[in-house]
Amino acid sequence: MTASTGPTGRARIEARTLRTDRWWLSPLLTAAGLTAFVVYGLVRTFSNANYWVPQYNYLAPFYSPCLSDACVEGAAHFGRWFPDLGWLITPPLFVLPFVLGFRFTCYYYRKAYYRSFWLSPPACAVAEPHAKYTGERRFPLVMQNLHRYFFYAAIPVAGVLTYDAVIAFKGADGGVGVGLGTLIMVVNVALIWAYTLSCHSCRHIVGGKLTHFSRHPVRYRLWTTISKLNGKHMQLAWASLISVGLTDLYVALVASGVLTDLRLFN
Repeated sequence: MTASTGPTGRARIEARTLRTDRWWLSPLLTAAGLTAFVVYGLVRTFSNANYWVPQYNYLAPFYSPCLSDACVEGAAHFGRWFPDLGWLITPPLFVLPFVLGFRFTCYYYRKAYYRSFWLSPPACAVAEPHAKYTGERRFPLVMQNLHRYFFYAAIPVAGVLTYDAVIAFKGADGGVGVGLGTLIMVVNVALIWAYTLSCHSCRHIVGGKLTHFSRHPVRYRLWTTISKLNGKHMQLAWASLISVGLTDLYVALVASGVLTDLRLFN
């Protein structure tokens, strides 16, 4: 193959890419997965129903913490901070902006939706359709710099989900019991913590500003542990996203009576 060169010395290639593999498959699957989660999330957020199973203390993660007067009896574990504002402002909308802000500004998710929705670029060695590139220096992408602050908000939310998993160890008679829903909630909160702590901002906060690790052995140990998690950040991002959706769906099905919770004991 021959190609002429311009003043810059770069080959003039009219094709968008010379790649012959299915480079488009990854952004396509990413777009499909994220779209499915968004659609499910919108439906659940505005349905405002089937999120609490009182006999087993199962609270759907989309509605945790439930802080509104609209919360059903027993679901408001931390009080009712906000009035009932009707169907347009359901209980999840008081917390979801912080959770979604954390994920939306996440370094991995930026790559995911930049490539899949904005095609910027869709894949390595594939030209993007945009005429110019301004990076994250202008509105609205300059808001990506708030990721560290959304991380601080994500920590207490993960703590609340941990509390939800603990109180889910409730038996039908009020004692201790374990059901399939209990195990699902425990796995979900473990993945939530793993994803949250594997965040690049968490890694930087723990040890990014240290000049001498030898003077801070505890922080160094934390930094090395978080660095290992950070290497799996993409996998944890997807695993925790899928886990949240499946946990919420399971609680919704049990709360609506479609499924009966499988009890391991009591």
